[in-house]
Amino acid sequence: MQDRTKELLQSIAGINGFQPGTAFNLRMDGMGVERHSTSQVTIKQKTQGSGIDIIIQPHTKAEQVHIPVLITQSGIHDLVYNDFYIGEGAEVEIIAGCGIHNDGCDASQHDGIHTFHVGKHAKVIYREKHIGEGKGSGKRILNPTTAVHMEEGSYMEMEMTQIKGVDSTKRKTTCDLADNAKLIIFEKLMTHGEQRADSDVTVELNGADSVVQIISRSVGKDTSIQVFHPIAVGNQACRAHIQCDSILMDQSKISSIPEIAANHVDAQIVHEAAIGKINNEQLVKLQTFGLSQEEAEAVIVEGFLK
Repeated sequence: MQDRTKELLQSIAGINGFQPGTAFNLRMDGMGVERHSTSQVTIKQKTQGSGIDIIIQPHTKAEQVHIPVLITQSGIHDLVYNDFYIGEGAEVEIIAGCGIHNDGCDASQHDGIHTFHVGKHAKVIYREKHIGEGKGSGKRILNPTTAVHMEEGSYMEMEMTQIKGVDSTKRKTTCDLADNAKLIIFEKLMTHGEQRADSDVTVELNGADSVVQIISRSVGKDTSIQVFHPIAVGNQACRAHIQCDSILMDQSKISSIPEIAANHVDAQIVHEAAIGKINNEQLVKLQTFGLSQEEAEAVIVEGFLK
């Protein structure tokens, strides 16, 4: 594997190499490259179509699953369907992501369709990072679709990060929660140049005492465009909180369109949204320590997206 490909893999998956005791599936340029299962985690190719099934046994503890995707050639359009079956009482961390390195003139695109079936009282931490790079004029396009089905008493954290080099992304996330299920979605996004990012999140709180928290932090630079549309629907006694915070720079445009609906008298749903430029007092304070305006802006943006 070339050094740059290894660096890209390290950046999106957080690993230097696949250890024998770790469950993983590496996909590159539209094809499976390497796969490893464990006694508690089974990863297998779908019998029909492109993609894999990831099966986590009930009551599994302290397991990690890595499913990185790399695109290193120009002109590839990769479409893959991955299904996750998390057994009752299991605790697992899933680390996913896609890195596109495009030095050519044709668009390279990855569309990942992920479906999670989270069993009763299971706990899932899901981390996903998208990165685009390369010197070519070809676009780097990522369109992730995620569906989450949460059973009674389950818990899931989803951290989705995209802060570099992706020209176009259309993210669609749909979730439904049963009794006492809790979901936290944290989205971090930065766009620059002429990039565009659209993110639609819909959560149906169907169970009594279900909870969702949706947090979006984004930074728009240059002439880039962002549109964030989160929807929380309370169909039982439940709690939901949507918080969208964005920093606007240069000539970028950001739209935040939170939507809430209560279909039960005991549904408690709140949304907050704020868009604005970098605080001038923060800039001045950092510049008094010897930083240039550009350096000060970089420090503020980095802290905001942590």
